[in-house]
Amino acid sequence: MKILAVQNRMGIGDTVIFLPFIKAVSKKFNTPISLLIKESSKAHQFLHQTDYIDKILILERDNKTNNRHGGFFGIFNLAKDLKKHNFDKIFIFNSSLRFNLIAKISGIPKIYQYPLFTKTKQHITEVPKRFLKTNLDLDVDEDPEVQIDNDLISKAVQKFQIDKNKTNILLGIGGSGPTKRIPAKTFLSVIDKISSIKSCNFFLATGKANEEQEILNIILQSKFKNFCTRLDDLPISEILPLIKSCNVSICNDSSFSHLSSALGIKTITLMADTPLIYGNYSTKMFPIIPDGEKTVSHNTLGKEKIDPQKIFEKFIEIID
Repeated sequence: MKILAVQNRMGIGDTVIFLPFIKAVSKKFNTPISLLIKESSKAHQFLHQTDYIDKILILERDNKTNNRHGGFFGIFNLAKDLKKHNFDKIFIFNSSLRFNLIAKISGIPKIYQYPLFTKTKQHITEVPKRFLKTNLDLDVDEDPEVQIDNDLISKAVQKFQIDKNKTNILLGIGGSGPTKRIPAKTFLSVIDKISSIKSCNFFLATGKANEEQEILNIILQSKFKNFCTRLDDLPISEILPLIKSCNVSICNDSSFSHLSSALGIKTITLMADTPLIYGNYSTKMFPIIPDGEKTVSHNTLGKEKIDPQKIFEKFIEIID
């Protein structure tokens, strides 16, 4: 049996959040699931070893460009592309009439989809839970899981000279937007507090945006530079086994918070300006919110109010 799941949200985090639902469908039908997903999800870099995933098909559609699956003719191009795979079932994790038509044109016999025309303010985890409960009588409560080969983990330990007698910590200092990026001074304070009680190595994960690089360089120019390793020149596929070798992660709301928790690493999520669900949907996530706030959402703008002492206290709590 061949099954396709459509998840057309943009980023790595959204893709990771949907993995428990993909895995549940895989278990139900005892077959790996193919994904139709946007290239910005970078799924090829972190799902290529996960056994409940089959093929990863790229949705070539961007509202800003005229590409293969965009516009009116893109409907037929995508239907033609899907038809080649002879899928028996399709699970469409959105309410788009466009994808419903594409599934029908491509000849997929069984179509499961969110109710049409109801996409406004859909909760990112509760809606797919109801979707699978209604259609397949499945109760989905698992954490996301990204799998990785043990040999790659061993090679990462050698490559990065990871000392298992030390506490190895991933610092996800990047972020997709400036309001999500916690200042370097906060991370330096956390490094100082942790280093005062434990022998540590810190691995700095970030992107190439100017502000992210500024935070990275401030940390690398500090007195802690000899305990820090930069990862910004590596692809995600090479960073994954290193993350798996860490004891804990401390991350902004970024791709690395999602990936590290999905790899089974306890992850402290620093939630400054994003709905809290993005930092607490997994039992491996331990959110820190800005001082003075009871929750966090868009426009909380709390990156300056994340208390390094609270991060340190949470670290002590989960590391022991």
